[in-house]
Amino acid sequence: MTTDTDASTDWLLDDGLAPQSDGDPMAPLYDGAARGELVLPFCIGCDCPLDLEQQVCDRCGSFEKAWRSTELVGTVHSSTLMHRLETGLVRTTTPYPIVDVELAGGHRLIMTTIDPTSTAPRIGDAVIVGFRTLGGVSIPAARIIAAPLDTEARS
Repeated sequence: MTTDTDASTDWLLDDGLAPQSDGDPMAPLYDGAARGELVLPFCIGCDCPLDLEQQVCDRCGSFEKAWRSTELVGTVHSSTLMHRLETGLVRTTTPYPIVDVELAGGHRLIMTTIDPTSTAPRIGDAVIVGFRTLGGVSIPAARIIAAPLDTEARS
């Protein structure tokens, strides 16, 4: 995979695409990521995991949420290879993975991988959430740690 990066530059995106963490409703996510924690929203009324920008709990109807640390493990729910390359925005010149991860704490996040790769993980692969730094802002990224058992091969 071709990239023009150093250790302080994100492998995938130009730093100009970094989220603005000051005043952003998702600032707790970025602040937690800077500490190596995955901080996500939960409903105050019933403790249900909420989507990042969800305003109302689907379970109890509460409008109140609390951001708190959650587990850094999950499973690949779906994945694909992105073939859209945009000069000046996307640094890599080869396809890159987009991964939908179902986290142990009940959330689902869409992210890419910590390290460059031109292959998509398989559904069911185990994931540890780590962090990439984009323009000085830490963001979640997947590290694939194990493939699912191939049940057909075992039969």
